[in-house]
Amino acid sequence: MRTVKQLSLFVENTPGSISKVCRVLKENDLSISTLSLADTSEFGILRLLIKESDAAAKALTAAGFVVKSADVLALTVPNRAGGLSEIFDILDKHDLSVEYMYAFTAGNSEKAVIVFRFEDPALALEKISGEKVELIGPEELFA
Repeated sequence: MRTVKQLSLFVENTPGSISKVCRVLKENDLSISTLSLADTSEFGILRLLIKESDAAAKALTAAGFVVKSADVLALTVPNRAGGLSEIFDILDKHDLSVEYMYAFTAGNSEKAVIVFRFEDPALALEKISGEKVELIGPEELFA
């Protein structure tokens, strides 16, 4: 399967919460590849892609964080008008609903990487295989 493990942490919406996460990862020599933060008035959900996700989950849990692991799909999207629309045309064709998504670029300005969370990542992967999409697995993402 070409899914990527994502860690989600509940963090209080207080000064120093995110820096504590970063310190724990630093102390365990773990590097964040990309992240997303969604917040409310009381707490936030910090989503992380880390190569050594199991070690990161263990270290963060030991530090008192609530950590959940989820499979996500990472797809490349051409950096041009309509690039993302084409991806959504494929997702719509297969009646796939996106729970959430976030994007980043990694040294290549011609393409962005979009991380998609689907209710059933395996089903989403099955439905879009054979379509004109470029999936990025952990090997490429963390290279």
